Amino acid sequence: MNKWLIGLLTTAILTVPLLFGWVPLEVLKLKTFDALIPEQEPSGYFTILNITEDDITREGGYPLSRQRLSKIQIELLQKGAIGVGWVVAFPQPDRFGGDKEFAESLSYAPSILAMFEHDNNQYPQTTGTVILGNDEGGIKATGVIENIPILRESASQGIAVARTEVDSLVRRLPLLLRTPDGWVPAYGTEVLKILSGADTYVIKTNENGLEQIRVKGLPPVSVDSLGRKWISWVDTPQTNLEQMDVKDKFVFVGFTAKGIMPQLATPAGLMEPHKIQAALAESILIENSPYVPGYALTAEIGILLLTVALAWLLILNLGITLGVSAFAVVFALTGYSGVYLIQQGVLIDVSWALISQFLTASTAFYLNFRQQFKLRQQIKKQFEHYLDPRQVKQLQKQPDLLKLGGESRYCTFLFTDLRGFTSMSEKMTPEEVAEIMNTTLTVQVEEIQRSGGMVDKFIGDACMGIFSAPLDLAQHENRAVEAAVRIQERIKKLNEIMEPEIAIGVGLQSGWACVGNMGSNTRFDYTAIGNCVNEAARYESSTKEVGVDIIIGYETAKSCKYLLKELEPIKVKGKENELRVYTWDSNLQSLPPAY
Repeated sequence: MNKWLIGLLTTAILTVPLLFGWVPLEVLKLKTFDALIPEQEPSGYFTILNITEDDITREGGYPLSRQRLSKIQIELLQKGAIGVGWVVAFPQPDRFGGDKEFAESLSYAPSILAMFEHDNNQYPQTTGTVILGNDEGGIKATGVIENIPILRESASQGIAVARTEVDSLVRRLPLLLRTPDGWVPAYGTEVLKILSGADTYVIKTNENGLEQIRVKGLPPVSVDSLGRKWISWVDTPQTNLEQMDVKDKFVFVGFTAKGIMPQLATPAGLMEPHKIQAALAESILIENSPYVPGYALTAEIGILLLTVALAWLLILNLGITLGVSAFAVVFALTGYSGVYLIQQGVLIDVSWALISQFLTASTAFYLNFRQQFKLRQQIKKQFEHYLDPRQVKQLQKQPDLLKLGGESRYCTFLFTDLRGFTSMSEKMTPEEVAEIMNTTLTVQVEEIQRSGGMVDKFIGDACMGIFSAPLDLAQHENRAVEAAVRIQERIKKLNEIMEPEIAIGVGLQSGWACVGNMGSNTRFDYTAIGNCVNEAARYESSTKEVGVDIIIGYETAKSCKYLLKELEPIKVKGKENELRVYTWDSNLQSLPPAY
């Protein structure tokens, strides 16, 4: 193939992950931002008040009465707080009748209560907004849990939203959420609105979506196209009920006692909702706080195309020594530009462009060699612990046997699970648990491999085996049954010398399934998907209820050469009709010698 065509195709392929939001690439981008966003100083306007486990115990338990919350509110104001934000929702009246007293204390100074997202399609009253551009886009709310009316009349409300990224970390929050009736503010946004005395939000949009959100008296806040603000995880001062160091501060109040409020993962660690909302308010006030501009994707694609093309031209036209030197300069300048932009608060990622430059700088021949080498290593790494060494070598010689995306194969599937493992582990040390688990799994792996099967995966203390994939296996139904019986025989021998005694349930079923690689050409996971796979798993989970160690499905039994004992038909989850099942009866026959 022409070298220029190779370069063109390579560039196009490297662009696709950016265009379609490839999840690993998104995670890489997020981690890059986490590492490079500079630390920010707190604004000085906020303090976090933590109500701790000790506080709850001292007050007689949770929930605290509204009379007690009222006293906390008043004490905060007496200590000099300029406002109080309760990152707590009060959807039900106080059982002690303190709602009126609490509502009155909320009215003494700017106060705000939290609403939490709930999939109930119930929305609060919308706030006033002015739209500069098209009133479209934003993130839609699914509903909220509102506070009772008497409290809403004395305080503002904001949605304490905390949505996560693809890696389950909280990094950016919407400043406003869209409802069928209009816009509702996020909690941290509403805090700044009531402190500034503003009546409305001004939303500026462009062709990509939202661009800015303004509150009277504050600088415009740059947001991404969905109206989200990137959080700067500053070290906001914290206090407690005993210290109450809150003079001239707006106070975010929340519970840190275990089991009351959820802890959410952030790049700065686990945080309760009130700390996250305080961080949002801080981020709005911080100059040069990070944001993702609407043109970020266009810029990232442009940087990738330009630098990859330049790297390709340099290597091909300047020779190895000079070309590599020139490429190094391009590589360094790209990296420096990316770091500089992020530290200025403009979140445009160049990590994929850098990776793409490196890949493009290699020759096509080297890339082909490298691809084949990695494929062989990946096959070995993935299968050497789950297949017989001879089978692994055959796969390395014939990697085409592992068809990307999978193929339909008739196989037998074996599932095992250690019974009572959870209750057992509660009475043992971690080391003892690990020893039992490793010992039993070793037995299972050895017998599955000895019978010609492949160990597909471990799921905790459970194991999944496949017979007749990735390589054809004659009489795989027999082989699977033999493996199941030998596993049980070896477990019985282990019980003679090991305490506590253990029991393993085994489920078998044969059938057509999609079996193969799920992933890319060089990085994949070999697994199976199909109805018969699910049935095998269900049979295993039914062994204890039925009172046998092995349950064999009809499809396996009808092709098996061994005499099997038919059981009463059973009903399994996900199936409307009862299923014919069998088990091994040692009185009917014995196993031949192991393969």
